[in-house]
Amino acid sequence: MARILAFDYGEKRTGLAVTDELQIIASGLTTVDTKKIFSFLTDYLKNENVELFIVGEPKQMNNLPSESEQLITPFVKKLSQTFPKIPIKRIDERFTSKIAFQSMIESGLKKKQRKNKALVDEISAVLILQSYLHYQK
Repeated sequence: MARILAFDYGEKRTGLAVTDELQIIASGLTTVDTKKIFSFLTDYLKNENVELFIVGEPKQMNNLPSESEQLITPFVKKLSQTFPKIPIKRIDERFTSKIAFQSMIESGLKKKQRKNKALVDEISAVLILQSYLHYQK
């Protein structure tokens, strides 16, 4: 089996999470400057076998797309054009940033560490990936 790679796409930073090769465990990979995401992915995919991309889909409470979807749609299009052999699935990402921040508090991270937005983005990507894995069972 190959890995699944998940994205918490943002205007400035993109959090990334990845499964193990058996697609059982979701782990934080890193957070990348969004301007450098495609060069990062090109390098990453040279060394790792990825069979699926999961991209967070931001929605409002009424189930309509949030404003940030306007930023994500072009990213998803370019992702599919750049890596056409890897399918893309979208997963509802409502509340992932809030849940990520809350999990940082519960795990005992100090206030200074919780201000690390890159870490919040990475944890959010893990939550998106865990959500996908949960619904696949």
